[in-house]
Amino acid sequence: MSLRSTSLGCVLFMTFWMSALHAGAAVPGSHQLNLAEANKLVALPLNCIEKPYPYKVGWVLRGAEDLKPPSVVHPVFNGCYDWHSAVHAYWSLVTLARQFPELEKTDAVRSVLRRNLTPQKVAKELAFFHDERNTAFERTYGWAWLLKLQLELQQWKDPLAEQLAANLRPLSDLIAQRYLEFLPRLVYPVRVGVHGNTAFGLSFAFDYATHNENSALQSLITKRARDFYLEDRQCPIAWEPSGYDFLSPCLEEMGLMLRILPEKLFLTWLQGFLPQLADPDFTIDTAEVGDRTDGKLVHLDGLNFSRAWNLYLLANRYPQYLHLKDLADRHVAYSYPNLIGDSYEGGHWLGSFAIHALNTSRNQQE
Repeated sequence: MSLRSTSLGCVLFMTFWMSALHAGAAVPGSHQLNLAEANKLVALPLNCIEKPYPYKVGWVLRGAEDLKPPSVVHPVFNGCYDWHSAVHAYWSLVTLARQFPELEKTDAVRSVLRRNLTPQKVAKELAFFHDERNTAFERTYGWAWLLKLQLELQQWKDPLAEQLAANLRPLSDLIAQRYLEFLPRLVYPVRVGVHGNTAFGLSFAFDYATHNENSALQSLITKRARDFYLEDRQCPIAWEPSGYDFLSPCLEEMGLMLRILPEKLFLTWLQGFLPQLADPDFTIDTAEVGDRTDGKLVHLDGLNFSRAWNLYLLANRYPQYLHLKDLADRHVAYSYPNLIGDSYEGGHWLGSFAIHALNTSRNQQE
């Protein structure tokens, strides 16, 4: 083969590779949560977790006396633009530190965790939730991430993590109790593709309840999930996404039912709910982001990651759905290259979604 033909072949291959990546096609082996990627990803939460502004407040004001800096109202979760994003930024730090003890920024991560997840600061967060005006604050999206953070601390076999888990426990206990109080009163599920999505809010809570042998919470989530979703058929996934979605209503529901139903019942249910997933040729286009500097439009990168983690979850659990891994890979491949160097609109939260998707891809979501 001549040098000219070899060079031409390389150019054609690189052109194809870049075109495929831009289109969201899977690039085999291109995105894995290894040490090199962890060292990049950890910069995202570290850069925002103690960044006070910009910040979107979410509490109700009784009067001018309640106009206080976020760091006063939320001494732990006051960075990363809003409360829930701060919570899953902490989850990202704990997850990366737990999985990669040799992380370059390990000392910085441990310092941030030790400085902020203190009993005194958690007590102030707890007092906020005890205010009757704030009973619905972050229900249920932020609640779910708080329980996921607690679970991650519990799974990290480290003396610091053991202490931090104990420090956070009063708040996570309250959030678990809030689920018990709220779910019996929720007559209809919330099926949107953003924060209020009920299926998402129950999935992380169910994982937490299972690990902690909280039978009351586990049983209630199972009951309400059956009440809400067991009779659902033919989910219109072709209608997705809406313009600002970062969660797939169809796939989040699937992910919850996978958790709570026994195998035979789940597979029967899934065949009625999303029968097209069984087709080896099933596909759905990756969500295209029109402007990543727009805080709403960049939600669609999150949708790609959340679709991926649910598809990975199904493929890892049931071999007959293994073909869905390629579809999940394509969704990750579209959005992952934009994480590092992204605007703050996406950079303050999307890393958490990417980490969860990549962990689920290798069957380490539990």
